[in-house]
Amino acid sequence: MDLPARIDTAVIGAGHNGLAMSRLLTQAGRDHVVIERRETLGGGWQDRWDAFRLVSPAWTTDLPGQPYEGDAPDSFIPRDEIVATVRRYAATIRAPVVTGTRVEALTPRDGGFGLSTDRGPVEARQVVVAAGAFHLPHIPEIASALPARVTSLHSHHYRREQDLPPGAVLVVGSGQTGCQLAEELHDAGREVYLSVGSAGRVPRRYRGRDIFRWLEALGFQGPALGVGLPRPDQLPSPQARFNGNPSLSGHKGGHDTDLRAMAESGITLVGRIAAIEGDRMTIAPGLAATLRQIDDFFRVRFQGLIDKFVDLIGEDAPPDDNVWSTHEPPEPESLDLGRAGISTVLWTSGFRPDYRWIDAPVTDDMGLPRTDRGVSAVPGLFFVGALWQTNQLSATLFGPRVDSRHIGEAMGLTLPEEEPLAASS
Repeated sequence: MDLPARIDTAVIGAGHNGLAMSRLLTQAGRDHVVIERRETLGGGWQDRWDAFRLVSPAWTTDLPGQPYEGDAPDSFIPRDEIVATVRRYAATIRAPVVTGTRVEALTPRDGGFGLSTDRGPVEARQVVVAAGAFHLPHIPEIASALPARVTSLHSHHYRREQDLPPGAVLVVGSGQTGCQLAEELHDAGREVYLSVGSAGRVPRRYRGRDIFRWLEALGFQGPALGVGLPRPDQLPSPQARFNGNPSLSGHKGGHDTDLRAMAESGITLVGRIAAIEGDRMTIAPGLAATLRQIDDFFRVRFQGLIDKFVDLIGEDAPPDDNVWSTHEPPEPESLDLGRAGISTVLWTSGFRPDYRWIDAPVTDDMGLPRTDRGVSAVPGLFFVGALWQTNQLSATLFGPRVDSRHIGEAMGLTLPEEEPLAASS
């Protein structure tokens, strides 16, 4: 469709969150357009590397108005299948999407907003920003000290092992992406070093169910029972919103990512990179303490909530039978890149938000939107799918069910009753 010059509501971003909002707007009879900067539909999933697999089970692709209909709900689908799911969703709900259009500025005006795009201006009475949670790939400044011969790239720009120069690889960061890439590269025959970060870990399955089934329960049923997922104001600090997601893998049928076991398999663990001078990396002390903190993450953050939830609903769930490695890897004080044969440093150091194109004071000191579950202080301006908007599920495939109806109600939409998620084991 053509980009309209004037519209009641503009949704910025045609990922799964933006499309879910489009569905609600269509059901309410609101004239709207969904503006997507990419030339093709599929959202940010298109930016993942070739061998990427979803960390959450396939049943979590059950989107509002498009139930999961596959025959393997507990499998972990590859990148291209996720992209196809989002594209099919746009067709299913008949979303009025305009692709290949970048919103360069959003400015509040009397009675609405002005959108400056690279295809012309648009006036809208209301705007929903559904631009995703991961905007600018973040590489620490220390990367500039790497020798010129070393290839340095962010995971956002990585596509396949064959593209890297021969030699060992240092993966920096041990969240979901870091652990999966370290494992993939190791399986491909590369010598791999992994600089361990602060991201915790959770078991693939706990008390007989995939961990995402428990996260779903805590996210949607838990609040009424007093055992809901933590809210942003319950985190240790505002900076904790940028902590890496707890590590898990969707590869090989889905499994835990146990850093100690990875070390036993031949991946060399190192601590935080403190300094780089030529080929010599100084490694900060504390790897053993960091591994203990990672091991404790699930117990501290989730285990008590899940166990209490099980007790409150009288669930017949078997006791935990997970067995974790107790291996204590060595703790190197330095790493010589040349001697180690390291030709590539792959940074899995996350992203930073970028809402600078919004001409209104809507972000906090961390650059994230200041909202009440997506409802901003600027009348008519809403957000969906932002990082920690309501809880950590907001920026996941669960996001539309966590936030979109709340935003729809704040917009004055009349909403039908929502369908439950697909059943799974």
